[in-house]
Amino acid sequence: MELTIENILLVGSVLLFISIVAGKTSYKFGVPTLLLFLFIGMLAGSDGIGGIAFDNPKQAQFIGIVSLNFILFSGGLDTNWNAVKPIWKEGMALSTIGVLLTATSLGTFVYIISDFTLYESMLVGSIVSSTDAAAVFSILRSKNIALKTNLRPTLELESGSNDPMAYVLTIAFLSLVVNQDQHILSVVPTFFLQMILGAMAGYGFGLLSKWIINKIELGFEGLYPVLVITLMFITFSATDAIGGNGFLAIYICAVYLGNQDLIHKKTILKMYDGLAWLMQIVLFLTLGLLVFPTQVVPYIGIGLLIALFLIFIARPIGVFLSLMPFKMKLARRFYISWVGLRGAVPIVFATYPLLAGIDKANIIFNIVFFISVTSVLVQGTTLSVVAKWLNVIHPEGEKTTNETEQFIAELPKNTITEISIDNNSTAVHKKIVELSFPKNAIIAMIKRNDSFITPNGSTVIEPNDILVVLAENEHELKNVKNCLK
Repeated sequence: MELTIENILLVGSVLLFISIVAGKTSYKFGVPTLLLFLFIGMLAGSDGIGGIAFDNPKQAQFIGIVSLNFILFSGGLDTNWNAVKPIWKEGMALSTIGVLLTATSLGTFVYIISDFTLYESMLVGSIVSSTDAAAVFSILRSKNIALKTNLRPTLELESGSNDPMAYVLTIAFLSLVVNQDQHILSVVPTFFLQMILGAMAGYGFGLLSKWIINKIELGFEGLYPVLVITLMFITFSATDAIGGNGFLAIYICAVYLGNQDLIHKKTILKMYDGLAWLMQIVLFLTLGLLVFPTQVVPYIGIGLLIALFLIFIARPIGVFLSLMPFKMKLARRFYISWVGLRGAVPIVFATYPLLAGIDKANIIFNIVFFISVTSVLVQGTTLSVVAKWLNVIHPEGEKTTNETEQFIAELPKNTITEISIDNNSTAVHKKIVELSFPKNAIIAMIKRNDSFITPNGSTVIEPNDILVVLAENEHELKNVKNCLK
């Protein structure tokens, strides 16, 4: 079947529907949802029963980059800085040094067992060196695995922030494969430039985005998520245009925004959660369509060897060596090693050699595809089992509460009071989002003249307003009064 303008919406919507329905029941059989999306794409492709002809790496790469923007941005928005702050050093070590060690150790193994050149081997290692944010986020959250101490934020921070490192290494070794006379040290300045500019641009665009979101006054709540999408793409493309790492920039920007007071923040977060799932499905379906299973079969042997080395040796080497400076129990290190899921990101990165036209691009793509599938299938289906075996999971009765229970539990409820706003208050004519209001206090209602207002972040405080404030304790109530003076 040829995809045309007339049938692409029908075919796409049918595949999405099948994926959603199949994903609903997949976990009853222990199959990771994202892997199921990939197989549905393969069944619908040229070698499958669907017979859909799709062999365009450039389009697949474009869809992959757009999807990764949404997935990384959504993951960043959901990152609680208070939870991440105690382990940010460990997370950064894993996402930089850990990725580098994984790439080089795996690349060395590929060089020993194959006829790849050294740079081609390191390219393979670089492509599969990072854990997949989409796979880790979706599996940990959908399984609701209640991990002890700071394991979960460590894993999510690593998976959300290590793609930029893998991307830079992939581009660096790809340029060395294409330009054989280029020295390896020539890519080092480019590496540091990309990472530094990416980090600076991410933080800078985060500050700018917060200011724009809270000041623009669009008038329609539904336009705010659209504004954030626009700012996300501006952050990525502008950073890339100046030579920085766009993936790192959007993740840092999202982490910053996710921990700030924003107008209509709940609406933005809910929309991004849905869009991240949509993009994960679209990404895996697209990559499934791009793959020709008959071309993968000849490389199952070497692919399995590389996948097993990655899971049991290269990943643990990267984790244990990068975490050596930190105090951490051995069981935690082993579990972090096991949660090294590879998913769609390596397959997207494997399209870069295809577009560059290097000799062994197809071999690399098929090997990387097999490695990703093996990783998700082996590691993704055993996360709960290994967590229990290593005793890094809470007992059944201590599982985390659901979203509603957590929301209710976090509501300040010990102190309620009314605060009158006089003409001299610094809060007058300011939006609530601009007040630097304490986290453990909320304005539940505003009495204005003879009416009652249910406030949100964009509500402007007026003289003579009476605020009904809920606070956790007397200390928080004092902080509330200080910010309303």
